[in-house]
Amino acid sequence: MQRSVVRISEIEISNFKNVKHGLLTLDNPRKAYKSSILGLYGQNGSGKTALIDALSVLKHALMGKALPAFYGDYVNIESESSTLIFRFKIWSDNLKTTYNVQYKMCLRKELDESDQNTDIGIHPQKYKTVIFNEVLSYGYQSTNNQAKMQTIADTGSKTLLTPSTKKEVLIGKDKTVSNELLVEKKIASASSRSFLFSWILLNTIRQNCKNKYHVELFNLLVHFGNTELFIIDTQKAGMLSLNTIPLSFKVEENGRISFGSVLINLNEPSLIPQDAIKIVKKVVEHMNIVLEQIVPGLTISVEELGSELFQNGKTGCKVQLISQKNSKGIPLKYESEGIKKIVSVLQLLIVVYNQPSITVAIDELDSGIFEYLLGELLHIISEQGKGQLIFTSHNLRPLETIDKGFIAFTTTNPERRYIRFSNVKTNHNLRDFYYRDIELGEQDEEVYSPTNNYEIALAFREAGLVDGS
Repeated sequence: MQRSVVRISEIEISNFKNVKHGLLTLDNPRKAYKSSILGLYGQNGSGKTALIDALSVLKHALMGKALPAFYGDYVNIESESSTLIFRFKIWSDNLKTTYNVQYKMCLRKELDESDQNTDIGIHPQKYKTVIFNEVLSYGYQSTNNQAKMQTIADTGSKTLLTPSTKKEVLIGKDKTVSNELLVEKKIASASSRSFLFSWILLNTIRQNCKNKYHVELFNLLVHFGNTELFIIDTQKAGMLSLNTIPLSFKVEENGRISFGSVLINLNEPSLIPQDAIKIVKKVVEHMNIVLEQIVPGLTISVEELGSELFQNGKTGCKVQLISQKNSKGIPLKYESEGIKKIVSVLQLLIVVYNQPSITVAIDELDSGIFEYLLGELLHIISEQGKGQLIFTSHNLRPLETIDKGFIAFTTTNPERRYIRFSNVKTNHNLRDFYYRDIELGEQDEEVYSPTNNYEIALAFREAGLVDGS
């Protein structure tokens, strides 16, 4: 059965972290694949994680969730605001329509005075992240109709939305509704949320907008952000070092879709909601089909250890993940970091392989995973998968196993932070090509800031003599 598909086609980042400007096209320029893979490689501190963080901002916006305050610190230190632009290619099965979409948003850091009602005394300064100047534009092509790229909603003015003609199409002409939404716009700004994808505006559009193409676009983007876009950033990956697995999943059974993330503590039994136990078991069941093929003889089981009440009085189930190998079971916490990393992301990789409208972004995918296995997994997903996978990595093995059009690199130029290599022929080994460019600098932009072995060695020696030893 054909379904609607939302896919990110391009990401443009300005003044975000150490990226003054960077543009990444996610389409493979060499060959049309069903899958969309982007592996980003580069020197430490050169803008790889900024890409994953930008996608995390997108997910928060589409879900209507408040951006944590630390995102305000991601605004480039030399700028007052950051600009993130996401372009999409969307197929609506409902309308038999292809959309080209652009969503632009800006971020800034502001002093948060929401919990202060007096200027007496000294208050610790708190900051918040503000989303502003959101702009949604699109064009479409259907069987009987088409429209050129046009802006349908811009939050940049002091009024509710511009253009005014599009505002009336979206929400109607009722001034009372407009005034209520203007209050919501201010609340969204104060609470670090997107206004364009706020629950109140979305409901108003669904109730009042007669343009089916507008309504469908909002619905598809919101559905994508809530159920089809998954981000595994360094914060989630860091939980593994604390023996906590963020088990992210999307499972469909009998027409019902379950999605989300469950934190499983490996040091002691974890208490999870009673209605989540079936989902966790189903996720592990699906995962084991692949797991025992990539790590021969290994499966994971879920051990139920009784029930316990949550603080809110609801019943939870205590569970522990068990590693089953060669008919012997041990708690998963005693397995290697690599095994834990595979378990934490495997379900999402399975979904990427099978479903076209899924985007998974993983920072440092290679962390703890054997390089040969990593290369083979990415080769299989890129050649036979259907979804979209965006990852950063330091391990260069995938440069030899996946199509060269799936790989991009960071540069040392913050004004042009991302590039794809030119003059790479089919018979070239991209790994060797990359090493050669580090040494010879054959691309338009430098991809590595040179280091001096003698100076490094001297620095080591000087550091050891600081205390006179």
